Amino acid sequence: MKVIQNKSICEENTFQSFFMEHSLGLRNFLIAKFGNKDEAEDLVQEAFVKLWNNCEKIEFTKAKSYLFTVAVNLGISIKRHEQVKFRHHDIIADYSKGYTNETPEFEMESKEFMDKFKAVIASLPERQREVFLLSRIEKKTYREIAEVSGVSVKAIEKLMGKALKRVRQDLGNI
Repeated sequence: MKVIQNKSICEENTFQSFFMEHSLGLRNFLIAKFGNKDEAEDLVQEAFVKLWNNCEKIEFTKAKSYLFTVAVNLGISIKRHEQVKFRHHDIIADYSKGYTNETPEFEMESKEFMDKFKAVIASLPERQREVFLLSRIEKKTYREIAEVSGVSVKAIEKLMGKALKRVRQDLGNI
């Protein structure tokens, strides 16, 4: 690729040719990194949208690096979210298996509570759900959650407070 001075990625023709030149390579890179063709194609589209939305802030010579970085970060966010969902599902399933020596009424009430609890957790906004599960289910500290999430401890405290308030409201006095 030849570098042309004063070239802007915001120009439609330049962006279009940049897309044609790099989209296939980015897609193949993401398939190799994450192992899912459909997800890779979605990430390519999202990364190019972000590039277009931020084109005025990005020098043409750094556009390819920006594009790949954004795509990888989006992919990592998706994988992290999937891990939290899977852990949440497995942990809740493990809790609901443990009640075998109780009365049928207790087992029914426990199942109803677990169903309602799952629904409440699933209804939380994504960030609140992630923080709630990492804190209460995986026993991570707010500092550890903040480091993983890339935000401040104070932000984690606020998210957790909102999540707990919502869980208490939705579960009520059961």
